[in-house]
Amino acid sequence: MPTDYDGIAARYQTAKHHAWRTYVEAYTFLGMLGDLSGQAVVDLACGEGHYTRMLPSLGAARVVGVDLSGGMIALARAQEAEHPLGIEYVVQDCRTLQLSQTFDVVAAAYLLNYAATREELDKFCASVARCLKPGGRFVTINSNPDIDFANGSSYLKYGLEARAPGDKRPGMPFTWTFHLDDGPVEVENYYLPAADHEAALESAGFTAVRWHFPRVSPLGEAAYPPGHWREFVEHPPVIGIECIKSCEVPKRT
Repeated sequence: MPTDYDGIAARYQTAKHHAWRTYVEAYTFLGMLGDLSGQAVVDLACGEGHYTRMLPSLGAARVVGVDLSGGMIALARAQEAEHPLGIEYVVQDCRTLQLSQTFDVVAAAYLLNYAATREELDKFCASVARCLKPGGRFVTINSNPDIDFANGSSYLKYGLEARAPGDKRPGMPFTWTFHLDDGPVEVENYYLPAADHEAALESAGFTAVRWHFPRVSPLGEAAYPPGHWREFVEHPPVIGIECIKSCEVPKRT
């Protein structure tokens, strides 16, 4: 059963403040995005706007956030009203996305891991491609297809846990558990192999697909004893992907 983010929006927002989110996830993701000066950026699966609100500080000239959850978008709009950054938020399904303009960069923190089938993955990648100008970049951080679920409890010291019902198989649902002070929050994702991700991106017209392993920020290294981040870095539960929309029309097979 797909996660109902409307029902957990506020508590999932709290989960964004785990130390690994700040010192590893954000450091890796924002480092991949780099300097966005003067660029138009859309943040897909933006949730309550956690990363969307950071994009203007990277220089983005126009920012739009998109999410399927009306509850998440309500939180994002409330924060925009309180601290205006000129960000527009839209409720749409990213599998069938239709926006009125194209962008220089598509950012997404945890989008492709909601595809339960290769067909759905193709739809997500095609939607991303429709959003982008030729030569534009797609930058995402995603559940790592190579995660070893047998060691999913090794992330408990980071407040995170990964559980799966059995051996990996395409379309298999698995659960992320975020351990908060007031109890756990669970989110369901789906497993598809890395090769399927690359094939879906290439089919949608992307080139130069690169995988980025998570990196720990200097502040994160300094804040914890030596070796604290070893499990996270050596067996990463999340991973980055970066690619470029081809300037050529993709061939149909």
